[in-house]
Amino acid sequence: MIGATAVAISAFAGSAVAAEFYVVRDATTKKCTVVDTKPTTTTTTIVDNGTFKTKTEAETSMKTMKVCTE
Repeated sequence: MIGATAVAISAFAGSAVAAEFYVVRDATTKKCTVVDTKPTTTTTTIVDNGTFKTKTEAETSMKTMKVCTE
């Protein structure tokens, strides 16, 4: 039972570490936002081809991206 719990905890921790955040720009509104899934539509594009490990990191970086501050 302890082994199964350890495996479950490891799987959860691994998935939490694998989270990715993207800065995307809406083609219509020209606004940038942070999302946690890679866009699959043509109405939004990833800005700066960046992938971030945390939402905070993505938000901080978005503030310095020229296309997002115009």
